[in-house]
Amino acid sequence: MGIPAIWPTLRCADSRALIGFLESAFGFEASLVVPDGEGSGVIHAQLLWPLGGGVMLGDARSGDADHLALPSGPVSIYVVTDQPDALHDRAVAAGARVVRGLRDEEYGSRGFSCLDPEDNVWSFGTYSGE
Repeated sequence: MGIPAIWPTLRCADSRALIGFLESAFGFEASLVVPDGEGSGVIHAQLLWPLGGGVMLGDARSGDADHLALPSGPVSIYVVTDQPDALHDRAVAAGARVVRGLRDEEYGSRGFSCLDPEDNVWSFGTYSGE
């Protein structure tokens, strides 16, 4: 299938906290984290999803003119999983706020949706688009 060509990108108030949450709640794996010049923030990070693809994120830096034009705010992301029940339990145990409980959909998917600490909606399900 090759290298993923679409990478959802998030601007964050606290990238380090979001990285920790995405790793513990959902099982994303940080593959690259570039700290800012002060060492406390994140300029760019890449987190890989075990079944392929990933997300990029970084701190929304109010003083950076290049980033002022980029939108920020909550987004909604769908992620394919082959183990929705176990992932749901892991997310709940890690403190994810479930907004749509684990359920079977009429189109054959099984999944759930929850919020991360930055109020992004993460939906996980078995539907892979095929």
